[in-house]
Amino acid sequence: MAEIAWNNRVADRTFLMGLKSEEIASASGPGQFVMIKVNEGMDPLLRRPFSICGVREDGFVFILYRVVGKGTTILSHAGKGERIRIMGPLGKGFIFSKSDRKPLLVGGGIGIAPLLFLAREMKDREIIFMAGFGTSKDIIDIHDLGDPHIRMSLATDDGSKGFAGTITELFEEHINRIGNAGDPFEIYACGPQAMLRKVVSMATAYDIPCQVSMEAFMACGLGACQGCAVKAASKNGQMDYHHVCREGPVFYTQEIDWNSQ
Repeated sequence: MAEIAWNNRVADRTFLMGLKSEEIASASGPGQFVMIKVNEGMDPLLRRPFSICGVREDGFVFILYRVVGKGTTILSHAGKGERIRIMGPLGKGFIFSKSDRKPLLVGGGIGIAPLLFLAREMKDREIIFMAGFGTSKDIIDIHDLGDPHIRMSLATDDGSKGFAGTITELFEEHINRIGNAGDPFEIYACGPQAMLRKVVSMATAYDIPCQVSMEAFMACGLGACQGCAVKAASKNGQMDYHHVCREGPVFYTQEIDWNSQ
């Protein structure tokens, strides 16, 4: 059980929740997630997965989420002082490279959540952070999250702020401009499957190391229910599957069969 310290709206249908849990905060790393029971009743029955957006040394866990259905609607009405059931941290997070490559973070919509956690951990490195949203109303003010040192290049689908176009178009423009001519870099990405496929395609074309945090339906978060299985890259002609909750949610691009995604 974790106590809600705050649950504030930070953009259109987007909320930042702070949960007091010293155990989870101390054990969490960028890319990991938690499973939350949004209420004590039977509807909805299953817990919901949420990326960990960050932690604080005094034992708080940050959850950034967007209201898209019954579970997140219930969660958005939870108030300060209430207690909810939370399980975590779960899954495999981002692996920090020890190379001199410059980190390039690419997030689509609420997919920026684990990347914000990652950016905090990389605050001593020079990073490039690209974030895409549908419209300016969806943009999350990083200062609301207490991250004044993070700078993001923004893209909006409707052109209402920042780059006019999708996040993949902004990413593609940057990659084509820099290519292999500039300083070498590595990619960390999270967002919708279509976005990830494009990022993976470009990373592969330019032979850039890339890790992606994948989204999938999760019922248990432990690899028991088989609900989040994704096809793995073939090895010696053998077909295999990864569980996003257990082997992921973060994968190196070469671990996944992207033709099946």
